[in-house]
Amino acid sequence: MSRHLDGTGTGHPILACLDVLEAELDAIAETPAWSLNAEETEAAITRLSADQARLSEVETRLLGQAESLDLPGQLGASSLSAWLARTTRMTKGEAGRRTKLAKTLSAHDQTREAVARGDVLAEQATAITAAVDDLDDDLAAEKDVAEQHLIEQAAHFDAYELRRLGEKLFEVLDPETAEAREAKRLADLEERARKKAEVTFRNGGDGTIRGNFVLPELQAEMFRKALQALASPKHVRATEGAGAYDYEKPTPHKLGLAFMEYIERYPLDALPKQGGLAATVVITAEAETFTEGAEKAGHTETGTGVSPGQLLRLACEAKVFPAVLDKGGHVLDLGRGTRFHTAAQRLALLVEQQTCQHHSCNIPGAFCHVHHTTPWADGGHTNTRDAVLLCPFHHHQAHATGQTYPMRT
Repeated sequence: MSRHLDGTGTGHPILACLDVLEAELDAIAETPAWSLNAEETEAAITRLSADQARLSEVETRLLGQAESLDLPGQLGASSLSAWLARTTRMTKGEAGRRTKLAKTLSAHDQTREAVARGDVLAEQATAITAAVDDLDDDLAAEKDVAEQHLIEQAAHFDAYELRRLGEKLFEVLDPETAEAREAKRLADLEERARKKAEVTFRNGGDGTIRGNFVLPELQAEMFRKALQALASPKHVRATEGAGAYDYEKPTPHKLGLAFMEYIERYPLDALPKQGGLAATVVITAEAETFTEGAEKAGHTETGTGVSPGQLLRLACEAKVFPAVLDKGGHVLDLGRGTRFHTAAQRLALLVEQQTCQHHSCNIPGAFCHVHHTTPWADGGHTNTRDAVLLCPFHHHQAHATGQTYPMRT
């Protein structure tokens, strides 16, 4: 039965819209989806996602009205989010997220209008507005341009990627000072992260110690790479026997066991190889940073920025492998000397490709195989130009179907 909320008789358009929406939802409540073909199913899901975004924008306006009417105060709630959680029975965390979005969109008309059109999802809107608000004060006059730029990019990128693009807004707004701005931003972030670093332990009372940690992004990435190496299926099978681990990506439990092994046994220079490589965080940077003190940031293969100061410090303590790249950014080939790719070649491929190259897959490169695009038996070369990273599943598919995968950029 349709639930008509407009009992006031005012005929307000929002209430009338809800009446129609709920009536239509009631009408399709028992309609099976099995009769939709693949194209129709994809179109329906895409449209529904945009419709949910449009409804979230309506909700932000309603929350603004609830606050202006002091509905939280009338209920005795401590805040708008507490009122929303109690009124709708959603969790406090979700209510907090929605009320925060409502306040944010009220100050960013371009993003709010894009959400109302269904062009931007709620989580994308959060990333866009946060990036705009984080712009330096001297770029405040360009905030409208920056906001519009990110709204346009939302048609191509998810919220996480938009956050990454937001960190690079100064490259669009002020290209001449972009590198210096990035270097300063990363140095400030690293310093704040260093001050927040902490590890806490508490006794679980069942023979375990539970803990939490807060680490700067770069150091956390180093830590994760070490654990992934110890939890990799090949290493687990080698140490525990065949069939001990049949998954291609480490589970949380396997990472926990790897952490134990890391603590008990392994010095840093004795980590097992993962996919032909020792656990390695790859950082690329301009040579001038080390030779001439240039203020240019470096980046890991997953996009984490590293300030010039931290680059210099790491260079004093870590192994540095210089790589010669051509104008297209490709590491030069090592020829046909061997069938299997060397560790240096895998490292180069990891820098260039980062993930499985199938267009529907984002398995990290560390868990991928190196696939000869021209088979070795047919004269293919073991180099980085004639190779792509493919996860075990898509590597099998490539050999089974002969399908090729152009490198994603």
